[in-house]
Amino acid sequence: MSDIRILHEAELRDRVALDAQAIDVVESAFATLARGGVEMPPILSMHMPEVNGELDVKTAYVPGLPGFAVKLSPGFFDNPSRGLPSTSGLMVVLSSETGRVQAVLLDNGYLTDVRTAAAGGVAARHLARADASRAAIFGAGLQARMQLQALRLVRPISEAVIWARDPAKAQALAEELTSVELRVRASADPAEAAGFADVIVTTTPATGPILRADWLRPGQHVTAMGSDQPGKCELEPQCLARADLYVADRVSQTRLMGELRAALANGCAPDPETIPEIGEIVLGRHPGRTGPEQITIADLTGTGVQDTAIATHALAAFSTEV
Repeated sequence: MSDIRILHEAELRDRVALDAQAIDVVESAFATLARGGVEMPPILSMHMPEVNGELDVKTAYVPGLPGFAVKLSPGFFDNPSRGLPSTSGLMVVLSSETGRVQAVLLDNGYLTDVRTAAAGGVAARHLARADASRAAIFGAGLQARMQLQALRLVRPISEAVIWARDPAKAQALAEELTSVELRVRASADPAEAAGFADVIVTTTPATGPILRADWLRPGQHVTAMGSDQPGKCELEPQCLARADLYVADRVSQTRLMGELRAALANGCAPDPETIPEIGEIVLGRHPGRTGPEQITIADLTGTGVQDTAIATHALAAFSTEV
């Protein structure tokens, strides 16, 4: 068993960053998924309402890669009151040839955070206006911070507003993120925050809509990334009816646990058979944004192919070591 590589969070943080390369890695993963041949089973998802917790298990086998990841991702949303992060977890990488364990990545959820934020960057790269300079982030947790960081890697964001259910947390994050290059403020009014922005990113574990359809205006892009369990919902279902283009990371997943689920239940969703996935946009098989006045929505539930991709990327960062 001595040949199994064990990497800890600090080592992974030192070698793997949320940068342009990470966004490219996730973009390539989406494209690979769209081309076909990837084996990606449905998410194993367990909800634990009594403890405000959940566990997701995700994996994907990608032909041509030396290994594939199995990721355990718990989310326990009362943890901040205990002085602990909401998310944690680990990835196990197995050989694509023998199935034997190659590595255990004790990242404590860090690689998931990177690939999730990078997916937001991919969505904005293909769906937000090229001149988008103002962002609204709904939520004040780690993904709020990282989604804004990823957004700035692909669009010229110079102003941002933070809205959260806890105004004090929104204010603290705004103060933390403000710099010479980026002006950030908090808003107590979600409608005002939404109306301000060229790009809106929702980053919460909400179980009811926090973004309303009548707040949207022409030219905006929305990335919704919090609905990764069947009981979650961040967008009012009518948002999908207002959108000129709705894009899923994986339609089969968004039907069950994304924003598409609620829209289908309310009869205001596009026909699932016609919905493009983000990989098809990346490959050019389906047009992304085609005009400055379009309203676009990306629904990101998180895919196993992203986990295999980021795990492979992480191990490559250590490949030169003996």
